[in-house]
Amino acid sequence: MIDPAPDGTPKVQRLETFRLRGFFKTLGPGLITGASDDDPSGIGTYSQAGAQLGYGIGWTMLLTFPLMVAIQEISGRVGRVTGHGIAGNVCRHYSGGLLAVIVMLLFTANTINIAADLAAMADATKLLIGGPALFYVVAFGTISVLAQIFFDYKRYVSVLKWLTLCLFAYVGALAAAKVDWGQAAAGVLIPHLAWSSTYLTTIVAILGTTISPYLFFWQASQEAEEERIDPHKKPLIKTPQDAPQEFQRIRADTIIGMAFSNLIALAIIITAAATLHASGKTDIETSAQAAEALRPIAGPFAEWIFALGIVGTGLLAIPVLAGSAAYAVGEGRRWPVGLARKPKQAVAFYSVLALSAVLGIALNFAPINPISALYWSAVINGVLAVPVMVLLMLIARRRDAMHRFVVRGPLHWLGWLSTAAMGVSVVAMAVGYLL
Repeated sequence: MIDPAPDGTPKVQRLETFRLRGFFKTLGPGLITGASDDDPSGIGTYSQAGAQLGYGIGWTMLLTFPLMVAIQEISGRVGRVTGHGIAGNVCRHYSGGLLAVIVMLLFTANTINIAADLAAMADATKLLIGGPALFYVVAFGTISVLAQIFFDYKRYVSVLKWLTLCLFAYVGALAAAKVDWGQAAAGVLIPHLAWSSTYLTTIVAILGTTISPYLFFWQASQEAEEERIDPHKKPLIKTPQDAPQEFQRIRADTIIGMAFSNLIALAIIITAAATLHASGKTDIETSAQAAEALRPIAGPFAEWIFALGIVGTGLLAIPVLAGSAAYAVGEGRRWPVGLARKPKQAVAFYSVLALSAVLGIALNFAPINPISALYWSAVINGVLAVPVMVLLMLIARRRDAMHRFVVRGPLHWLGWLSTAAMGVSVVAMAVGYLL
């Protein structure tokens, strides 16, 4: 029954508007995770994959979507149920040595990824306005660190998400590029495998940039963070009556975020295949070459569109990379953590965050190719993902951690399938190189 307003009119319209706004307000960790997944590393990897292998690599996006949704949803559930991120749960249920290895590997992979992202952002900016690339590396890195420490993070992200709309230029490019839609559809729907080290390494790079360890840590820690700052929320092990609604929110948030991520990724692959691969440009070494994939729609503005996409997603991804490393170290040491805390309240947490970014800046003073660095950082993430995913799945099944909310049924098996797919691809890549 609908309650009337004071003037006697029904409240139907107000109720619907409130619910719609409420739905969009619930989209947080999953949506931000999906947006940051298409970071410069992702753009470089997808462009390289489309240029090298053409339409035939599109099937990986169809494969990875349910796998990444499952593993990210499990990450979110672990954080929401326990009130701790992945590292916080590992330190409570496993040995300190295991935690130290996982955190060290994550910190190293994230720092390399930050370095690669900063290099690509600097390269893209240099493409537009010239100047020394190292200056832009230092500037972007410094801005990212200071913004995380001194700005309100939610406002910071809300501004940067507008810049990620530049990535939709790749979706628009599909309408202008001469795409062979028959081959593109076949590439998405029919898996094509080739036994070569290059092909298998590209598969690992794609999986590593879509199913990345830092995304697991980030989503779990953000669920725990939002729970900590919201006085109405408690870990689900203490408020089990909230579980159905919260699990539904996490699933919707994750599906929308990952769908956004994979739509952009598929558009980049098909656009690069229709432009770069079709014209025989199969090896991208510079940002200018990657920007050529946008010329069918953007023309002379292709460099601007590409650069804004790289810089925008880089500024969004670097806080996630540095933040996930800081969460992992801080939770493992049981320090006060959280981007919502003031710097004086979490000095050690923010110090780790800054250290990761500073080391990422420093790595750029070594001679590296920005596009190659993006590609290989994705490969490193793919290799690291396997042990982290195994550990996450074990935590999700621990009754002393998850209590009555241990992950069961299709989600459980899909999580293990995701882990197995990543493991098989890494082993195949290693065998391919040995042979």
